[in-house]
Amino acid sequence: MRFQRGVSLNGLMIGSVIFAVVALVTMKVLPEWIEFGKITKAVKSTASDASLKDASVAQVRASYEKRRDIDEIKSVSANDIEITKEGGELVISFAYTKKVPLFSNVSLVFDFEGSSAKQ
Repeated sequence: MRFQRGVSLNGLMIGSVIFAVVALVTMKVLPEWIEFGKITKAVKSTASDASLKDASVAQVRASYEKRRDIDEIKSVSANDIEITKEGGELVISFAYTKKVPLFSNVSLVFDFEGSSAKQ
C-alpha cells in the first residue's frame, strides 16, 4: 500500500495562522528592542566620553541629548537619565516602560532598564 506525503489543508491553515501571529508580534516588538539598543549605545558612549570626565550634570545631559537627537530616540529624554559617579567613573542609568498594542485590547508591556556601568 502506498501512503501520500505532504501537508494537508488543515495543517497549512494552522501553520499560516501561527506564522501570521509570530510575524505580527515580531513587527510590533522589534522596533522597541532596536530603540533600547540605541539608548544603551548612546548612554554608554556618553559615559565613556573623556571630555565629560569632570563635567557637570547639565553638560552630561546636553551631550546625551545630542546623541539622542542623532539616533532619533524618543523613549528616554535627557531628563529621564540618572547620572552618578562610582569609583571615579561616570555612570548613567535609565529605566522606562513601553506598552506595545498588538490587536484589539491585547498589549505587551516591557520594562527596559540599562546602565553604562561595566558588568
